[in-house]
Amino acid sequence: MVVVGGSIPLVPIVLLTALTCMLLITLPDGTEKRFDAPVSVADIAASIGAGLAKAALAGRVNGVLVDTSFVVKDDSSISIVTDKDPAALEVIRHSTAHLLAQAVKLLFPEAQVTIGPVIENGFYYDFACPHSFTPDDLTRIEEKMAELAKQQLVVTRGVLPRDEAIQFFKSIGENYKAQIIADLPVTETISTYQQGDFIDLCRGPHVPHTGKLGAFKLTKLAGAYWRGDSNNEMLQRIYGTAWENKKSLDLYLTNLEEAEKRDHRKIGKTLDLFHFQEEAPGMVFWHPNGWAIYQTIQTYIANKLMNHGYSEIKTPQLVDLSLWKKSGHWDMFGEEMFTVEADDKRYALKPMNCPCHVQVFKQGLRSYRDLPLRFAEFGCCHRNELSGAMHGLMRVRQMVQDDAHIFCTEDQIESEAFSFIKLLIDVYRDFGFEDIILKLATRPEKRLGTDALWDHAESALGASLAQAGLAFDIKAGEGAFYGPKIEFHLKDCLGRLWQCGTLQLDYSMPARLEASYIGEDSQRKTPVMLHRAILGSLERFIGILIEHTAGKLPVWLAPTQAVLMNITDRQTDYVNEMTYFLKNNGIRAKSDLRNEKIGFKIREHTLQCVPYLLVVGDREAETRTISVRTQQGADLGVFSIEECINLINKAIEQRSRVMD
Repeated sequence: MVVVGGSIPLVPIVLLTALTCMLLITLPDGTEKRFDAPVSVADIAASIGAGLAKAALAGRVNGVLVDTSFVVKDDSSISIVTDKDPAALEVIRHSTAHLLAQAVKLLFPEAQVTIGPVIENGFYYDFACPHSFTPDDLTRIEEKMAELAKQQLVVTRGVLPRDEAIQFFKSIGENYKAQIIADLPVTETISTYQQGDFIDLCRGPHVPHTGKLGAFKLTKLAGAYWRGDSNNEMLQRIYGTAWENKKSLDLYLTNLEEAEKRDHRKIGKTLDLFHFQEEAPGMVFWHPNGWAIYQTIQTYIANKLMNHGYSEIKTPQLVDLSLWKKSGHWDMFGEEMFTVEADDKRYALKPMNCPCHVQVFKQGLRSYRDLPLRFAEFGCCHRNELSGAMHGLMRVRQMVQDDAHIFCTEDQIESEAFSFIKLLIDVYRDFGFEDIILKLATRPEKRLGTDALWDHAESALGASLAQAGLAFDIKAGEGAFYGPKIEFHLKDCLGRLWQCGTLQLDYSMPARLEASYIGEDSQRKTPVMLHRAILGSLERFIGILIEHTAGKLPVWLAPTQAVLMNITDRQTDYVNEMTYFLKNNGIRAKSDLRNEKIGFKIREHTLQCVPYLLVVGDREAETRTISVRTQQGADLGVFSIEECINLINKAIEQRSRVMD
């Protein structure tokens, strides 16, 4: 060893050069690995262990998802994606979509593949094919996919210049793919993926080989316009689902089958709640039973809001287009808005309530002493949803929202947000939803306002969640352009998430619409506007409730809470008297005096999901009592009418809460 000055050792030049050239890989637990040359993700996994190499589906290089064949050339942080990683499902589903396309091409060579994205719980692929696919074809395609999966075909990534890629896909008869590439910038480099003889256009990443795919199921057929434009040709869409293992697939399929049984459209027809028809697409015809549910919910929310300091208002349906242009809605949502002309002016059916609420705020001179001001409205809104996107109550063109806007000062944001969160959690529990997922969406790349303003807004919303003692996830960059927001997602009995509630902070609209108040310094200031909803669309929320409960709504929401049934005609007068008594005490009751056997009546009203079945025979009529049964089949015994009313009222007061 060479020593300078007799004390400090010098590393030999050859060793120093080798260390300098070594590739440093940092693993998630902080472990460091060095390689003397560029190395693939697969080789990194193999260096850690054979088990991990076998389980690897993809990799994450400096946070970016890549194929296992991806070669790392620079010092990087690496993690190996296995089926235990949340990102694995996207890779599996994307790869299974390609497996579907390959199987279709083998069975129907004349088919052209178009677009095949990952969607919630699965994937789809659109095909241009002269053959009309049938359910039997799905079985054949699925069998071919399983065959290809067993072959463990290696999936390889390729890169082509844009113009060369266009020519290649045209040469193999894939004109839709060529059109997709042609619409990309000239400078774009195109990546392809090949498995066996099948080549597809894709960004990736994909699994290493088709043997990683096995837990999949093709679910349904549908039609779809090319690029979603009704002026384009109609394609055939095949939907499928894919999971990390068979157990997860079986659970999903079981839940899917249960979800079909709970479809709110089927239950709505069975229980005579509502209907749709072509003369008013996307707009609900509420029947008496459904309207009883609707009014119960609206009255409940109205009372809750009144008790929490809200003032209910009502604003017009038709508003001059100039207001929507000034608010920015016309630029953002113009294609989704319905318009009408009258008196040489153009008006729009409101798609939301906020600009109109600002108009109410602007009437008269406001002072900081007036704030916060909380305006609520069950505002009827219209949105021109695409016909193919509408889905029963879940997605409609006409909806009513439990909408409200809070006008406040900067210093009041946190307390108002905290108060709203407490109210929302309380309401959800009354509807039986205890499992609530919260997400804080923060500043997007394109936004209004200074960083200091966003710092304050995000901090205030985060602090309000912390004050409420609630855990939440961060959705970085997914806030609105005008401010951050909190999203509230309900989890139903099948584990599905539904975003209903929202709290959005808005600095933009009050300024655009010139809303102001006089501050403590006697200067005009712009209020902060909090957009908030608990249920969101009442129509959609009722659809969620119907599916969550399978139509067996709790007593307080049931359109008919009790049915009184006679055994013979001798009890007719007594049944009518008791029915009147129940109604007079606020219970939604009706009588069934048909000349049918009592067993038949009980079965029929059980299927109609009536919570309380009240039976009257000679003995009950003589003793002025009622025999009480529940929808679940329990015989509760004989009650006086007063005891029966107390029993039902107690259940109503409990709402949907699970009692300890």
